Amino acid sequence: MITEQDYTYLERCVTLAAIALEKGNEPFGSLLVSGDGEVLFKDYNQTSSGGPTKHPEFAIAQFAAIHLSEQERKKATVYTSGEHCPMCASAHGLAGLGRIVYASSSAQLREWRKEWGQQAGNVKPLAIQDVLVQANVDGPVQELSEQIKRLHKEKH
Repeated sequence: MITEQDYTYLERCVTLAAIALEKGNEPFGSLLVSGDGEVLFKDYNQTSSGGPTKHPEFAIAQFAAIHLSEQERKKATVYTSGEHCPMCASAHGLAGLGRIVYASSSAQLREWRKEWGQQAGNVKPLAIQDVLVQANVDGPVQELSEQIKRLHKEKH
C-alpha cells in the first residue's frame, strides 16, 4: 500500500529522473530512506558517462552496504522512479535492504517501448519478485507512472 509519505518520496524520484534525462541519461531516479524517514542517499541514472551499470538503485545498494548496519539496511526503503532491473534487484538483495517502492514497473516500460517501436534489450525483464527470494515491494503508482512515461518518450 502506497502512503502519502511514499508518494512524496516517489515525486522526488520523478524529479531525479527528469534531472537524469536533462543530463543525457535514461530517466531513472532513486532515494534511500532510513526507517526514521531520513533521506540517506539520492542518485539518478548516469549511464551516459559510458558505464552501463551506473543505475541509481545499484549505487544505493553499494552505499548501504558500506555505510549502514545490517539492521539499518533491513529497515530502509528504496524509492525509485522505475522498478529495479535484475542487476539492481540482485544488488538490493545482496545488500540486505528492506522495502522497495516504485512509480512505474518494468512491465509498463516494456509496453511503452513496444508502443514506440523500440527493440527489447539484452537483459530479461524480470520483476523484482522473480529475482529476490523475499521482496517487500509496492508499485506502480498510476499518476506518477504517466509522468515517467512522458520522460521515457522524450528520451526516445
